[in-house]
Parts: sequence; structure tokens; C-alpha cells
Amino acid sequence: MNVAQPIEWTSQGVVMLDQRRLPGEVIHHIYTDYRDVAAAIKDMVIRGAPAIGVAAAMGVALGVERSNIATVDELRDKFPSICRTIAETRPTAVDLFWAIERMKRRFEQLVSAGASLENIRRAMVEEARAVHAEKRATDEAIGRFGAELMPGAGKVMTQCNAGALATAGIGTALGVIRVAVEQGRKLHVLVPETRPYLQGARLTAWELHEGGVPLTLITDNMVGHFMKTGTVSAVVVGADRIAANGDTANKIGTYQIAVLAHEHGVPFYVAAPVSTFDLTIASGEQIPIEERSAEEVTHLRGVRIAPDVAVANPGFDVTPARLITAIVCERGVARAPYAESLRRLAESMSTATHGLGR
Repeated sequence: MNVAQPIEWTSQGVVMLDQRRLPGEVIHHIYTDYRDVAAAIKDMVIRGAPAIGVAAAMGVALGVERSNIATVDELRDKFPSICRTIAETRPTAVDLFWAIERMKRRFEQLVSAGASLENIRRAMVEEARAVHAEKRATDEAIGRFGAELMPGAGKVMTQCNAGALATAGIGTALGVIRVAVEQGRKLHVLVPETRPYLQGARLTAWELHEGGVPLTLITDNMVGHFMKTGTVSAVVVGADRIAANGDTANKIGTYQIAVLAHEHGVPFYVAAPVSTFDLTIASGEQIPIEERSAEEVTHLRGVRIAPDVAVANPGFDVTPARLITAIVCERGVARAPYAESLRRLAESMSTATHGLGR
């Protein structure tokens, strides 16, 4: 099954597929400055929580590798500024901050060990590439666990884009669907367009079509109709941040799908890596919600489609844990009570990676 990759580390620099131009154009950009990587994250050249995490790690590594600093002490003074520039891009996706903290820990390990400037540069690039490789492996594991929850045949709904474009692997929610199809399950995917940025129409529909997975594109206001007519067997979505109690932030529109799924007895699954868990916050009420540009609502491809009026454009909403049937991660499947199951899975991940120096 074809899987488009949104980001790669190369000898030329960080290469990103410009997701703003899909599906009409397939254009790649090469970034050689960490500030340009930060701009690419902010401007949604790359998007999706896990992929943003990979981009953040590569941006930090690029800032270290390409700096014209001559000593370790000078680099240590500069390093917080590099991390801060990347951190100030998008507030909701916790993978961004997870990746930056991981790069910070590796940097401090190297400096504390007395590594040379050359070795620090090389090791930080290796760390970023390791983040990328681990995200790919994580997607595969999520896909295997999640596929077991999918029906043998029927229609499955998703929201936004939680595919390869969003994760730099095979995808989380779409990874579940991909693996299920590869196992022989006869799935047909209902893809809401995901206004206003149209990630469903532009990205998810493109990914599934390229991969040969049957799909039907619908508008966002058709979700209730398809739930009511009994044609949806399951919903599987990704996540940008999951609170300790299981409340989950995902692309705007996810909450209303969860409410409709609950009303009509349709299981609602979240597929996301452990790095998306934010166990430092008790509930979804503490998740910051990004407010995006009004022009995403009032304009389409640069053409105004609405009058000059007040606009609200939250990029995400929060689905309460009580509406979530299960949360699938690379370590298994969490079910209510999530305060216990999520912590148990997070702790098992910490145990599994202990001693790796990362």
C-alpha cells in the first residue's frame, strides 16, 4: 500500500512535503535553517501531532548542526533560543513539546559527558532520526492493536487526517485502517471533509485513494445522517493531546462525531502514541486550544466566500473520555477508567525504554 512521507532528514537539509498544496500539487521544500522549520510547522506545511514532533526534533537538530558557533559553551548559550523558536509554533499538539524536551535531555547528556562540538552535532542529528524511526515503529504497533477492534466488514468513519502525512509513519487512525485492510477486512471509509482547512477532503481522501482503500467523501454536516441510517460500524480518529482522565483533543469536529456515535451506539476509538498522553493535566479543560486565522473560514484558495464579519476558528475541540470506547497506543488498548489504564500504559513504555539513553 502506497504511503506518502511528509518529512525526511537528508544531507541537503530537512525535506518536507508541502501539505498545503495537496492534492493538486506534490511539492517538496528543503529547509537548512531551524527558523524555516519553525515557520513550516506554524504555517502547516507539515501538520499532525506525531509529524509535528518529528519536525520539531529535526528542527532542533538542524539548529545545532548548521550553527556557525565555534565552541560548546557558545552552543549551550544558543541552544535554548533554538528550542524556544520551535516551541512557539503551535500550542495544542503535545508531541511538539515532547520532542523538544527529548532533544534537550540528549543535549544535556552530551554536554555533561564532555562531548566535542562535532560529536554533539552528530549525536543530535542521530537523535532526531531516531525519533523519526521510532514514530514509524509506533504506527505499526498501533495499527496492529487497533485492527483487532475493527469490524470484519462495514463502513468506518474518521476525522481530519491521522494518516502517514500526519505521523511520518503509516498513520495512527489510518494506520489502524490500513493494517485491518491488509489483514483482509472489508472496510469502506467515510471521510468528512473537515472544514475549514479540508484535511479530510484534501489529505485523507488522497492518502486512501492512493493506497487503494475504498472511501466515500462526505461533507461535515452529513455525519449525523450516516450515523442515523446505520451505515457506520465504527469511528477511529487520531489525537493531538490526551489528558490524564482520557479527555482527548483532536481536530475541530471530532467532539460532535463522538456525540453522534454515542447516540447511535457506534464505538468511538482514539488511536495515538504514548507521546500524545499528557498526564500532567487532569482533564481536557486544561488543554490549550489553538485559534487559527479567520481567513481559513472566510476564504477558499484565496477567494473570499464570506462577508467581512466576526469569525471564530478554533483548530481543535475536546472529546470527553465518557464518549470514548477505547484509546489505542503502541503498548496496547486503554479502556475506562482511563486515569488508571493510561498511566499503566505510559509506565510500561517508560520501563521498556529505560536505559536506552534517550
